[in-house]
Amino acid sequence: MIRLGAGNLDRIAAVGAHCDDIAIGAGGTLLTLCRARPGVRVDALVLSGGGGEREQEERAALAAFCPSADLRLTVHKLPDGRLPVHWDEAKAAVEELRERTDPDLVLAPRTDDAHQDHRGLAKLVPTAFRNHLVLGYEIVKWDGDLGRMAAYQPLSPETAEEKVRLLQEHYASQRHRPWYDREAFLGLARIRGIECHARYAEAFAVTKLTLDLGE
Repeated sequence: MIRLGAGNLDRIAAVGAHCDDIAIGAGGTLLTLCRARPGVRVDALVLSGGGGEREQEERAALAAFCPSADLRLTVHKLPDGRLPVHWDEAKAAVEELRERTDPDLVLAPRTDDAHQDHRGLAKLVPTAFRNHLVLGYEIVKWDGDLGRMAAYQPLSPETAEEKVRLLQEHYASQRHRPWYDREAFLGLARIRGIECHARYAEAFAVTKLTLDLGE
């Protein structure tokens, strides 16, 4: 198992198509990063859910998932499930995010995610963040689109449990969904942990990675 550290990691960008995407896909990683680096700047962008209950949930949740961080969150109002026909607004939102931050790491959906909003956002990210490490997080769903992943962030049992607790605590609007439960979240984390010799982990797709192995 090869382990590569992030080095100086002062700025993170996290993007999601919907409120809760970032927390579901990378909540444990955010907890780990923010605890290890107090004061790290996190610029978060969510394309839908603005102006209502979902935005309130998202603001409270990401504040909890990014402890001691300099969190800057923008939530837009694009209609859920309609990103392909709102391409210009989505692209403008991603480009605005890029204008205000030059992150060391970008957390975004995977390009092969079956949900059209996730997939569309994933395709937009590298058009704005052209020289950045982008990790594509996964979200379990009925489409059955989980696949072989390339990068893993091990999670301590305490962090994995806290992720699940925060998801249940902050996203009350999602509790009725049949896949939104402790077993689903911990089950996937356990499988990804097995794949990287850890108890739990979050896994990410990587489309392009530049190595710097010299002095």
